[in-house]
Amino acid sequence: MKTYVTGFSLIELMITVAIIGVLAGIAYPNYQKSIMSSKRADAKSALLELANFLERNASEGGCYTNPGADALCSTGDDTNPTLPFTAAPKQGAANYTLSLADISSDTFTLNASPVVGSAQEKDDCGTLTLTNTGSKGIKNPHLANITTDKCW
Repeated sequence: MKTYVTGFSLIELMITVAIIGVLAGIAYPNYQKSIMSSKRADAKSALLELANFLERNASEGGCYTNPGADALCSTGDDTNPTLPFTAAPKQGAANYTLSLADISSDTFTLNASPVVGSAQEKDDCGTLTLTNTGSKGIKNPHLANITTDKCW
């Protein structure tokens, strides 16, 4: 009667570990890019929501800024409206800070800047911008080869 020894040799085990390591080395960076992209989508959605908020204010008051009690929008005595929220996402840890970068009675520019210290700070797209005309842009002084189409 013969007895058989079953199990894995050290070589077989090391080959399996190497294959798992290679697959993990490929999958993890792609996973991180996917997470960054989804957080960027939150910021884009928030920018569009804030632009809609400003457009509603403009259709009610005739301009993007808040006029004073007895001032008209055209007098230049306007103040900036208070945004309903200033972070994306609205709940949970903020990945982007939302702000009015430039506003007048007939134009505005909204910015979504990555929060310093967050993973989004390493996102190639940098700061996302949106204007009253619907023009979308990016501000990233470090990478000149990133296009708006890639980020938006």
